Amino acid sequence: MRHRSLLILTATATVGALTLSACGSRDDKSGGSDSGSSTTVVIGVDAPLTGDLSALGQGIKNSSDLAVKTANKNNEVKGVTFKLEALDDQAQAGTGQQNATKLVGNDEVVGVVGPLNSHVGQSMQKVFGNAGLVQVSPANTAPELSQGPNWQKGDKKRLFDTYFRTSTTDAVQGPYAAQYLFDKRKLKKAYIIDDKKTYGAGLAGTFTDEFKKLGGKVVGTDHINPDDRDFSAVATKVAKSKADFVYYGGEYPAGAPLSAQITKAGSDAPVVGGDALYSEEYIKLGKKNVDGDLATSVGAPLETLDTAKTFMKNYRAADYKLPYEAYGGYAYDSTWAIIQAVKAVAEKNDGKLPGSMDDTRKQITEAMQDVRFKGVTGDVAFDEYGDTTNKQLSVYEVKGGKHEPVRTGTFGED
Repeated sequence: MRHRSLLILTATATVGALTLSACGSRDDKSGGSDSGSSTTVVIGVDAPLTGDLSALGQGIKNSSDLAVKTANKNNEVKGVTFKLEALDDQAQAGTGQQNATKLVGNDEVVGVVGPLNSHVGQSMQKVFGNAGLVQVSPANTAPELSQGPNWQKGDKKRLFDTYFRTSTTDAVQGPYAAQYLFDKRKLKKAYIIDDKKTYGAGLAGTFTDEFKKLGGKVVGTDHINPDDRDFSAVATKVAKSKADFVYYGGEYPAGAPLSAQITKAGSDAPVVGGDALYSEEYIKLGKKNVDGDLATSVGAPLETLDTAKTFMKNYRAADYKLPYEAYGGYAYDSTWAIIQAVKAVAEKNDGKLPGSMDDTRKQITEAMQDVRFKGVTGDVAFDEYGDTTNKQLSVYEVKGGKHEPVRTGTFGED
């Protein structure tokens, strides 16, 4: 779930990094370039750059920007300059679909990073799929985007070979939280709330299935409108239910006031959610009322990864106005994956891109399936569904005004 933006980059043909340059456009509209000139290609970014989720979106945009600048500086793909073009989807599916159409219509765009939100991702997939344009999301977690609508029945079917993601899915995120709360925290009674959106309802569903399987009891369920901010009626029901905790499938703009109102209603049950609650904005909105709340998020904390040290250092040095937030590392790796696919195509074609954009996009999509590198978030690679092979997750607890990591691992481990 998150923000998007677009940059325009120039690349040179080497694996792993692209250099940013001020080149104007491709040498010719057919997409070819000769050895003595530079071809400019565009990497699109789509995220919520304004609105309630803009903190996450801006972190995605900035991190993609950093990847592009690094690639261009290092002349990662010889003869290619990358540009970034960032578009704002405002976390709206219709806007995301319009942005996808706009990006497809730009014959310099070779790949797209984003979006943040799973429901926005659903609206964009077919547009990119029909055009053969690869997209790599750093934040979509709904399993059906990659494995089809019947994935829970074991009928997994990849609908679009252009769709990839660097974040793991709710097929493991929900169950991972259930396992932690039941086995490690010994919390047995849950009140389940979701916002009825693709991400929130799906995450709450996978959590609930696993929690019941473990022996947990659901003492109440509710749905809320994510645009509301008065949840007093639901908060009162939670307090009366004597639940050990509340599991909320939704995002931080509604999650924070929901948690605060549950506390004010007299319940000491912590609110637990997924990666959409793992944001500094959740704490800013909820203040001390959200102390003790928990959130799972994809991957390990960047601060614990040697692979992330250079990224964090360079991000600080770039002096971006907003933090990279929960998806910054994944946005950087998503952008780098596109750069690596471009590099592989250039190397396969004697140091230049194919003569037509249709061929270029087709070959980049094919190359993406085999992309592998050591990224900010760890080893980056994709399985047969386009999902990341990195299934690691973390649990964070709000302590002293910060999300403090309390557990990192993979679903099913002790």
